Amino acid sequence: MRVSLRPLQEADAKISCRWRNNPDVWRFTGNKPDTHVTEAIELAWIRQALNNPCELRFAICAGDSCEYVGNAQLTNITKGDAEFHIFIGEIAWHGRGVGSFATQQVLQYAHTVLGLNEIYLHVHADNAAAITAYLKCGFKFSYTGEERSMRQMRVLL
Repeated sequence: MRVSLRPLQEADAKISCRWRNNPDVWRFTGNKPDTHVTEAIELAWIRQALNNPCELRFAICAGDSCEYVGNAQLTNITKGDAEFHIFIGEIAWHGRGVGSFATQQVLQYAHTVLGLNEIYLHVHADNAAAITAYLKCGFKFSYTGEERSMRQMRVLL
């Protein structure tokens, strides 16, 4: 399967605003939008995210047509580590390995380009598919926080 990353672009707001309003996409996250997200709201968010020097945002593209299907990002970037986030917004691409491929590409970029030593993430305890993908990519559980529904995982690069 062909999966690639490219920098997130302002034009992506046309598609990603639809994902922000789909409860199935946000079922296992703690960052659900609390209002209907319009294209203008999404564009403002993308502009803000792209201008944050401690964050890198990627569009995930899949298939022969390189369809934009989700986002992956590194946030809270320091000299040694960063926090990883990913979601596949196009439901038709769920369960097809896109997240694993994209995660591996981000990890490689974090190590070879950014020189990071560690990546961490938070995952909902009920998100079995994500946990399986993260384990496949080398993440290990690091601790259970006070919020029992979320687990932290880490990978050394």
